[in-house]
Amino acid sequence: MPQHIDLITVLDQVAPIIAQNSTWLDATDGFIGENFDLLKEHGVFSALVPTEYGGGGATHTEMAEFIRELAHACPSTALTLSMHSHLVSAAVANDRAGRPGRALLEKVSSGQVILVSTGANDWLASNGSAVKVEGGYQVTAFKPFASGSPKGDMMVTSVSYDDPIDGPLVLHFPLPMSTDGVSLLGDWQTLGMRATGSQTVKIDGAFVPEAAIALKRPRNGFHPAFSVILTVAMPLIMSAYTGAAEKIAEMALERSHTKSELNYVLAGELINLLETARMARKGMIDLCNDFEFTPSEQLASDVLVHKTVCADHVTKVASKAMEVAGGLSFMRKNGIERFFRDLQGARFHPLPEKRQQLFTGRVALGLEPVETAQPVLQAAE
Repeated sequence: MPQHIDLITVLDQVAPIIAQNSTWLDATDGFIGENFDLLKEHGVFSALVPTEYGGGGATHTEMAEFIRELAHACPSTALTLSMHSHLVSAAVANDRAGRPGRALLEKVSSGQVILVSTGANDWLASNGSAVKVEGGYQVTAFKPFASGSPKGDMMVTSVSYDDPIDGPLVLHFPLPMSTDGVSLLGDWQTLGMRATGSQTVKIDGAFVPEAAIALKRPRNGFHPAFSVILTVAMPLIMSAYTGAAEKIAEMALERSHTKSELNYVLAGELINLLETARMARKGMIDLCNDFEFTPSEQLASDVLVHKTVCADHVTKVASKAMEVAGGLSFMRKNGIERFFRDLQGARFHPLPEKRQQLFTGRVALGLEPVETAQPVLQAAE
């Protein structure tokens, strides 16, 4: 019988090793592949899978804490792990609610399968296209921001499909990275989070069996599945950024040698910003409630509000830390500028601030979260 994983012990064992390579990976546009190998050895990729399915039985809260602490050592490793973990979390939430999820969980636990999320740039409409062929679909797409793709075993992705009967749809499905027609474009040269390997995945005519389609939904409108995804994903993703914010604040305070009332005020501002980010993150974790939640548009809106507050404040922490540490923060050898760059990525995860405010405002006023395109009426002949 699989044992409940002790993520605290795992963290103590892996974090010092992961931290050693973190600066070098950033400087060379390297990838955290060896870090992922280490996490796999310790069963981290199946940690969230229930023990009855062969996993580690970790709670959502435990994984959020693990990711936050791991970000102190390497933000790129923590963020990439969060992308895998939120897909596993969605499967756990769905399985608990009687929806499909068990098959993916058993696949992950059977071989520490690493999942790659391609949803960040898709949102509701999804890019790419599918053509119906015998037994399934032929799929073509470009999927950027595919974190962990060089080590990934399976993408969890989606494409648009114009169904001759049901109209514009989006198909959701897992796709092995080894599938013919799947390739990596090697285009991840970035300001921050350089070691996540979040390059574009090219899907060129890959075959997806009909049996692999996990969900078919209308292309227009907000689907309930996203209430689940947002609720489990945002706490994990923002845990990586909160952990990075904690580390940059710690480094800035250590390097602040100016003894003046002004610098004391700056340090106080830094602590206030960090604590606000922490509170927003905790609010998201509480909303997820270790998978004991009822998906709804209001819940999705609440999670997104917390995400925006957290993202806004971790980026403000990054700027304030530079100010507290002064000119020393501009030098690479002190490490602060790297965490500053990594933290800029927080603003780009779904939903960016203005889109979140539009979403939340519509929900607050009793409207659909997103505007649904109206069908074009044909003039009578």
